[in-house]
Amino acid sequence: MMQANSAPSGQRLLKAELHVHIEGAAHPELVHRLAERHGKNLDAFMREDGSYIWSDFTNFLECYDKVAAVICTPQDYADLTEDYLLRNAAEGCFYTEFFLSPDHVALLGMSYENLLEGISEGYERAKAKSGKAGFPIDARFIVTCLRHMGPEAAIEVAKRVVATPHPLVTGFGMGGDERLYSQRAFAPAFEIAHDAGLACTTHAGEFGGPESVKDALDHLPVIRIGHGVRSIDDPDLVKRLADDAILLEVCPHSNVELGLYSSLSKHPLKALMEAGVLTTLSSDDPPFFSTSIGKEYDGMQAVTGWNDATMLGFTRRSLDAAFVDEETRASLLARLEPVT
Repeated sequence: MMQANSAPSGQRLLKAELHVHIEGAAHPELVHRLAERHGKNLDAFMREDGSYIWSDFTNFLECYDKVAAVICTPQDYADLTEDYLLRNAAEGCFYTEFFLSPDHVALLGMSYENLLEGISEGYERAKAKSGKAGFPIDARFIVTCLRHMGPEAAIEVAKRVVATPHPLVTGFGMGGDERLYSQRAFAPAFEIAHDAGLACTTHAGEFGGPESVKDALDHLPVIRIGHGVRSIDDPDLVKRLADDAILLEVCPHSNVELGLYSSLSKHPLKALMEAGVLTTLSSDDPPFFSTSIGKEYDGMQAVTGWNDATMLGFTRRSLDAAFVDEETRASLLARLEPVT
């Protein structure tokens, strides 16, 4: 079994990540390579130091789309998937779940099948390389509808995913602009996915406030909430999350960079945990927020003074809540046994 200090050098703690958008995981170095591949100019959204240019949430979404437009072929998605998984492995992360959007790639002229082809190839390459390096990794993918494209489009995404089963696609969710529509409006799409055996999560409680989390819990078959941090503003909701064991996919640096909280020290993660809410750590769109899964763990540990056992608790809860079969879950959890 993998010991904690068998992770790559400089990363003592084994990690897992449940909330990262695949295009949002594109490291500037990779984006430069893809831009050269396709003859695209990056000046509109990338500074010379490689940082992405955006100022607020709406502008961030626009920048995200510009970066994502550079990732436009199955080969690009293969390279992106491999690159991110190997970067995560270098930080001690051995399990990752990505969000995928068929509607997004359709805008680039790619089919859902094209997307699956690319991410599958990248996954296999990363898995083979990490295994040879002595730090085997695994990953799964969650297909998302885009909230700002509306409930009818979400139904079509759900139907497409169900009609095209894939062993790496184990979940269904919703991303996009949380300020549009209600969670309830997307119940038909989620029911299609849930009835087909896909586990469900949704973005809520970020810009939508605690009411968006209640809306999701009341009307969608979700067992996890993406972000969910604004739940802290409603004590009754916090109790409900704890009582019902609804897990939050928390992304602290994203929340700070997007202005929800002024600093990591003001972030409600600790308060949520003290109230009994299940929480995990993820990086969301890491290069946009100058973060990584390693920085998420290191940053929260530095701010709170939590010991290694507490930090490994985030990893264990991630694996407990991962959208995998029970045999895979047991295998992943076994890697933590020597260090917990």
